[in-house]
Amino acid sequence: MDTVTRPRILVVGAGFAGVECVRRLERRLTPQEARITLVTPFSYQLYMPLLPQVASGVLTPQSIALSLRRSSRYRTRIIPGGAIGVDLGAKVCVVRTITDQIVDEPYDYIVLAPGSITRTFDIPGLTEHAFGMKTLAEAAYIRDHVISQLDLADASQDPAERASRLQFVVVGGGYAGTETAACLQRLTHAAVERYPRLDPGLIKWHLIDIAPKLMPELGEKLGRSAQEVLARRGIQISLGVSIAKAGAEEVTFTDGRVVPTRTLIWTAGVVASPLVATLGADTVRGRLAVTSELRLPGYDGVFALGDSAAVPDLSQDREGAVCPPTAQHASRQGRRVAENIIATLRNQPLRPYVHRDLGLVVDLGGTDAVSKPLGVELRGLPAQAVARGYHWSALRTNVAKARVGVSWMLNALAGDDFVRTGFQARKPARLKDFEYTDAYLTAEEVRERVEGAGRAR
Repeated sequence: MDTVTRPRILVVGAGFAGVECVRRLERRLTPQEARITLVTPFSYQLYMPLLPQVASGVLTPQSIALSLRRSSRYRTRIIPGGAIGVDLGAKVCVVRTITDQIVDEPYDYIVLAPGSITRTFDIPGLTEHAFGMKTLAEAAYIRDHVISQLDLADASQDPAERASRLQFVVVGGGYAGTETAACLQRLTHAAVERYPRLDPGLIKWHLIDIAPKLMPELGEKLGRSAQEVLARRGIQISLGVSIAKAGAEEVTFTDGRVVPTRTLIWTAGVVASPLVATLGADTVRGRLAVTSELRLPGYDGVFALGDSAAVPDLSQDREGAVCPPTAQHASRQGRRVAENIIATLRNQPLRPYVHRDLGLVVDLGGTDAVSKPLGVELRGLPAQAVARGYHWSALRTNVAKARVGVSWMLNALAGDDFVRTGFQARKPARLKDFEYTDAYLTAEEVRERVEGAGRAR
């Protein structure tokens, strides 16, 4: 097939879904069959479930950033940037590169896997004063910030300042929030021995959630077990509570309590990427409505998956059930999309996506964990073995597995280090500074740009 006429496959996003799609395409297609292009700001796949362990220093950032260029089959062209709009009719994706240059990328087939962003609400001061836990930079930054609070509190002579720097608030009782609070609380608890001037009683962690239960997906018993572990460590858990107002030195809860703190970590869920709004396509609760074959109805050559797509869950008996936005679904959807694109190119029938959930694991640090593999409820050390075994096996490269395994062993033997690595700049960086939600174009702006470029040609 001539290089000019080779189909152009464009994959948007290098999360679990996008990377698995690219890997399968590289394995199953010859270079003569198609040209593959990937749009992503970073040339690595982030293993997000282990972000809390980066924030607590158990793992280094490099451990969970899996290079896309290590594959022996690597031939995909990577555009370093983010998709900010798509004209589905003209088959053009508008990309903002990391140098802020805006380019138009035409395609024949597009795989929309832009992932999700942190869900926020119209709470005064939230985006200005809260930290997120969605990116590698945020996890590394939070570690520096928490250690800096210990350093500053240790040096301060003001009791009020000490109290505010040694109180930490995490909002969100899901996996991200619970694991973040658990891992960082262990870090500050271990720090007491290295900061003899600090009163251990002043270090307080708050975990709050508007929901009535902690991690309801785990079920009644395991959710209660996780709550008991956190409470035993001294983490103050408040359910049915959220944030009413956030400030630079205090946070007001919806129940009226005012907590002096310089650290507010917001992990209260995610929403689909703003890219979805530029498409003008049908959505289900903000996620693209797709068929069981992961196709976007009404548009030729458009597939969507992962956190930004409402993929029908055919393993459930409930009508209208969709797959949860988890890594195990995203990875498998990526492989299914790749197979369906290959089937389309070869005039073969498409197959639907079907996967029954394998279970859930929650690593609370140390020997504490709760897991539910294949419906079996586990606690403590057995649950920890399952949780870390699952994460270790899910890492895509042997180099990443070696780094993570060695880091776990070293942390278990030598404990924590309390070193700030330099991400803590003089200018604070909060939630609004890490997720560029104002970079996207509207559907009208995308259409005008593409039509204008067409007239210019």
